[in-house]
Amino acid sequence: METTKLLFTIANTAILLAWLPLFVFPKKQFTQTLINYPYVPFVLSFFYLYFLVMDGGLGEADFSSLEGILVLFHQATPEAAAAGWMHYLAFDFWVGCWLLRDAQKRGLPQLLIVLPLLCTFMLGPVGILLYVLFSQLYLKIKS
Repeated sequence: METTKLLFTIANTAILLAWLPLFVFPKKQFTQTLINYPYVPFVLSFFYLYFLVMDGGLGEADFSSLEGILVLFHQATPEAAAAGWMHYLAFDFWVGCWLLRDAQKRGLPQLLIVLPLLCTFMLGPVGILLYVLFSQLYLKIKS
């Protein structure tokens, strides 16, 4: 349990540091390197695998029904919960990187994507929704 808490804390803190350049230094070489290759999700994948293995794997998990998902949540161990959180961290960061790359490719101003980036970081799909709406509106107004 102590190892689980330590690794969880390391990953949870590191992801904050990984997101920071996307907001503050979006055009710096370090950030460009970060968003153009999945370094962060790659590292988080090891944390994910560790937690999954320590939990004993998915076993009889039923992902085909809401009831099956509820059982997973009700029976979750700290390792299973940490694995689920790593899943969120990795994919939300991956989407945030895509969002920043796409915005830069389209020539969108950084100020326009701060809220979608923040929402991707905190609320996942809400950030994607905002990005699509904001970018389409901006491009329509611009043309």
